[in-house]
Amino acid sequence: MADDVIRLSKSVIGDAEKQAVMGVLDREYLGMGHKVQEFENLLTQFFDRPAVCVNTGTSALHLALQALGVGPGDEVLVQSLTYVASFQAISATGAKPVPCEVDPATITIDINDAKKRLTDKTKVIMPVHYASGMGALDEIYAFAKENGLRVVEDAAHAFGGYYNGKKVGSFGDIACFSFDGIKNITSGEGGTIVTNDKTVLQKVRDARLLGVEKDTEKRFSGNRSWDFDVRYQGWRYHMSDIMAAIGIEQFKRLPEFATRRRDLVKRYRQNLEAIGSIELLEQDIDHIVPHIFVIKIKTGNREIIRRILLEHGIQTGVHYQPNHVLSFYNFGGNISLPATEDLFQQLLTLPLHTELEESDIDYICEQLIRCLDQ
Repeated sequence: MADDVIRLSKSVIGDAEKQAVMGVLDREYLGMGHKVQEFENLLTQFFDRPAVCVNTGTSALHLALQALGVGPGDEVLVQSLTYVASFQAISATGAKPVPCEVDPATITIDINDAKKRLTDKTKVIMPVHYASGMGALDEIYAFAKENGLRVVEDAAHAFGGYYNGKKVGSFGDIACFSFDGIKNITSGEGGTIVTNDKTVLQKVRDARLLGVEKDTEKRFSGNRSWDFDVRYQGWRYHMSDIMAAIGIEQFKRLPEFATRRRDLVKRYRQNLEAIGSIELLEQDIDHIVPHIFVIKIKTGNREIIRRILLEHGIQTGVHYQPNHVLSFYNFGGNISLPATEDLFQQLLTLPLHTELEESDIDYICEQLIRCLDQ
């Protein structure tokens, strides 16, 4: 990739992360061991409740659902406009993801639409914290309590953020985070499940290691289970010490990353808030750690704008294609979500990572405004 291209996103790592990985390589124990335990302990302290690490955010969602007993014949309410990982985690259990509309102001699940899709098969609602925003989370939990549903928060975008003064993941039912290469902190790949539900925690700990009971304790002490039992389906979803070593160093940098991401998004908003053909999301920037910066283009020419911006060295993205239009999730093609479908045509994601400069933001906004004026 050309050096003069402003990248949409990127991993930001330094010498500390590289040295930590070399330390693991030098010890010649690359699997799940004491580094994963150390990372879990840091996260447990951070959230003030137990965290279990796995190899991806998708795995975290899958194992959380499985631990709740979600399976064939069950339904999970989830917004259609999310990365396909949310849907894949649900369908991996054999359950059916039920696509819901989003609130166009926040691009989080429209709770009123979700209520209309409730059936006697509904077992879980999965709010997605889109672009680090949590939407109407209090209403979602009230709805879940009223209808006996469990809540699995897809908090892949929301690490380090707060909702009503409480750290995301420190309250509620189950929250799942991603640590992939471009998230607020990364472990290369990786994810974590956070909950106070002891049954869920133990099932997740076992299931990430092929269902081998109590194998986590053995791995953390540098041993393996040779005489064991398996009572239910497991998966090879554990985190490695290499990944955890990166994650530990990245975790130390969260305050730095959070401040930088907030400052960059505030610069974007200052430059774009008066542009009539652009609509910004409703966000509490001071209390989230922005993962992506998404705007709505009201002129109907998003793809032309994307092409022109790329010609000027600016990468852009579209987060995300609605899942109900994908072949695997259109369930016979009889799903209509007009608000989501209309919104999708407007979405444009601009570059956001902590190595951007204010001058980069100004240049991006200048070129974008020029496109809109043409």
